[in-house]
Amino acid sequence: MLEEDLRDNRTTRKRYIQLTLLVWAAMIGVDFFLHGGLLAAIYVQGSPFLLSPMESFRRIPLGYLALLASAGFLVWIMNRAVAEGWRRGLIAGACIGAVMGVSLTLGLYSISTASPQLLAAWFAGQVLEMGIAGVVIGQGLAIDTLRSLTRVVIFGVILLFVATIVLQSIGLSPSIVIR
Repeated sequence: MLEEDLRDNRTTRKRYIQLTLLVWAAMIGVDFFLHGGLLAAIYVQGSPFLLSPMESFRRIPLGYLALLASAGFLVWIMNRAVAEGWRRGLIAGACIGAVMGVSLTLGLYSISTASPQLLAAWFAGQVLEMGIAGVVIGQGLAIDTLRSLTRVVIFGVILLFVATIVLQSIGLSPSIVIR
């Protein structure tokens, strides 16, 4: 199936992989900023739903693996839909993120002790993360070379990491102590 998709569009296997990895990097940057910065206060509240900080830290690679799967799926679906350009990418990514977010939110709300505040934050984060991923994919599908887009994504990821550290350093976001 992937072979047919690659023949039908101008996206080669190499470019598909490069774009997936680039989108994954962008998603990791947004995820780090969201969960380590903007939403960090939610994680320090006691909850039977959430794991301990140490166990959560140990499982971070699984979360990033989930982002890789989402990035690959989003590249595939947007390539098939010919969602080229950052605007189309943003709309497609945010819409897919909203569907995924609503599904996750409703599913977790129906069977868990997760607070509505946490679920709403995760929903918003899902829409934002997939929207940004869509921007990168849409732009990546519209241009001939990924070189300048790669520079923008790397700069953005570095900026998000620095912003997260600043938020924690000045006390706007709590630093989670791992023991």
